[in-house]
Amino acid sequence: MSKLLKIGIVGCGAIGTSLAKTIVSDFSGKAELTAIYDIDIEKAYKLANLFENNKLVALSLNKLIDMVNFIIEASKAESSFEIAKQAVMSSREIMIMSVGGIIKNFEELSILAREKDVKIYIPSGAICGIDGLKAAAVGKINRIVLTTRKSPQAYKGSVYILEKKINLDEIRKETTLFEGSPLDAVKAFPQNINVAATLSLAGCAAKEIIIRIVAQPGIAQNMHEIEIDSDSAKLLTRTENVIHPDNPKTSYLAVLSAIATLRQLLEPMKIGT
Repeated sequence: MSKLLKIGIVGCGAIGTSLAKTIVSDFSGKAELTAIYDIDIEKAYKLANLFENNKLVALSLNKLIDMVNFIIEASKAESSFEIAKQAVMSSREIMIMSVGGIIKNFEELSILAREKDVKIYIPSGAICGIDGLKAAAVGKINRIVLTTRKSPQAYKGSVYILEKKINLDEIRKETTLFEGSPLDAVKAFPQNINVAATLSLAGCAAKEIIIRIVAQPGIAQNMHEIEIDSDSAKLLTRTENVIHPDNPKTSYLAVLSAIATLRQLLEPMKIGT
């Protein structure tokens, strides 16, 4: 891209803050942080104060969209689809972090993006192997199994835990909390299982996709194992993530994945599938 990329961030929590700092420190000359927005306006001003620039704060999503030509969604799953839809309808390209929120309406979003001739970017996030999965999906994929393991407390507040009245404090050994489809997993654990949505979208040609969510006491990492059975290869990946220092429900690799995606967008050479 020859023009300076004017970036707006929607969501000023741990992920949005990390991305904002990197854009300012590492992408000077190719991109600039132009606007930030959060439904909690105090969060937006808190982030703007880090750069001593309150003019960064947009008072509405519409105002942010008007100020930028590229948007990073870093909010919540329950709002990511509407944010993405509004951005695409305004002919803005967008990177989506809360992938779980778009899985149900992905086809609608894809059609709209084609009509508006804009691109939607979804980073690999906290898992490895998406490159191999995309390649295998060109052929035939029989089965995909994702097993996610986290500390019991990482699932605190999840819809499924509340509905099933599971006492996480009583879990003393590895316990499977859930096994089902990606869509059901995203509904049950919207703040924990964006990886299931990303995996599902990348491997949408698979006959069967199974998501297992496991609570494992005593682990400090968020762990994801992916098994892929295809006609071209059998793939097995295991990612042991370092937890984001400012948000125990987020893996640090997910933030770095977004930065890598942005860097690839800005650089002339593209590496990897």
